[in-house]
Amino acid sequence: MPKFAANLTLLYNEHAFPDRFAAAAKAGFSGVEYLFPYDFDQDQLAGLLQKHKLTQVLHNLPAGDWPGGERGIACHPNRVGEFQDGVGRAIEYATTLGCKQLNCLAGLAPAGVAPDRMRATFVSNLKFAAQKLKQSEIKLLIEPINSLRDMPGFYLNRTQQALEIIAEVGSDNLFLQYDIYHMQVMEGDLAHTIEKNLKLIPHMQLADNPGRHEPGTGEINYSFLFEFIDRIGYTGWIGCEYKPATTTDAGLGWLAPYIRK
Repeated sequence: MPKFAANLTLLYNEHAFPDRFAAAAKAGFSGVEYLFPYDFDQDQLAGLLQKHKLTQVLHNLPAGDWPGGERGIACHPNRVGEFQDGVGRAIEYATTLGCKQLNCLAGLAPAGVAPDRMRATFVSNLKFAAQKLKQSEIKLLIEPINSLRDMPGFYLNRTQQALEIIAEVGSDNLFLQYDIYHMQVMEGDLAHTIEKNLKLIPHMQLADNPGRHEPGTGEINYSFLFEFIDRIGYTGWIGCEYKPATTTDAGLGWLAPYIRK
């Protein structure tokens, strides 16, 4: 049976962030993820996880000035030092939180930088991060994100591009985070792509399309997809990274057959 993690950045916005842990646990989630932990004391977050018996499934490496519009710095040649410092900070938080996988957001393609230099920077940064995370027994993930709708200009935006970069990095500690929503927007062919690359996918995320709302509100056949990934042997978490159409709890009917009370 698939196991689902509440994404506390998008879900339970009815509550202050620290209160979202309790709300997720009450709804039956056993895992949580969110974009970034860095605005909060790591011991406070660890305490919330322990109190509500939740697993920290995933968070991202520091991604630059997110409120200012940055969406990662891993492909930015002039931010390498900042990226490397961020890797250390992320490992510190992940270790305290018991988080065993971190996602690296490639970032928006910087203006005026040649594509080959961008790619070389991204590859070099991933080699650095993959090695550092491996020493702490943490997996490094990269996530293609759709550049057609949600993040125009995002550097890493297709599955094949991510696979080629993983091969070029050549690390056994670099994996693919497969976001079903983003890849439905960019390329479709979800089930085939997941099955073909299953060994490289330790984490997925979901939302329906269009609207990026909960499963059952759009065109993706999630009932089929959940049964399919279970049948082919996927054992990782699925992060619920969607925008509730109304309130979070009101939209959780789709989860009832799968939740682990």
